[in-house]
This record gives sequence, structure tokens and C-alpha cells, in this order.
Amino acid sequence: MRKPELAAAIAQSADLSKDKAGQVLNVILDEITNSVAKGEDVALIGFGTFTVRQRAARTGKNPQTGAPLQIPASKNVAFKPGKALKDAVS
Repeated sequence: MRKPELAAAIAQSADLSKDKAGQVLNVILDEITNSVAKGEDVALIGFGTFTVRQRAARTGKNPQTGAPLQIPASKNVAFKPGKALKDAVS
């Protein structure tokens, strides 16, 4: 399912226009993005939690030449599904 399809499903379920549902979806995604960018966790009970994880600097290897190279530290977004989502999938 892509974003426009999700907006259409929200519109149908919540009795909204597709444009209004698209705006609501965009605001939700923007707020999640802004919170995670600040380093805050976003917990949606039953759905899951978005967190920021730190990756330490490490030494890697160039796959073409085999030469060692330094990979800098970075931040990544992780998602841990909630119980309701896990139960719905399995």
C-alpha cells in the first residue's frame, strides 16, 4: 500500500474527503519525522515505537579492493512493532 492508497482508506473509514485525509496523513508523518529528528521516541500504543539508534564508528572493508576504510558514527531510525501489530501479522 502506498501513501495515496492509505489516504483513500483513511478517507473512507473516517468519512473524510480524500484531500482532508491526505492532509491528516501528511501532518502525522511530519510530526513523527520532527520528533524522531529531535531524538525523541514516538510510541503509538498497539502499533509500535520509532526510536533513534546510535551506530558507533567502525572499520569496514572496500568490497572492490579489500582496503580498510573508516565508517563514521551515524544515527538510524529503528521501528519496533507493538503487540497488536505482531498479533495481526502472525
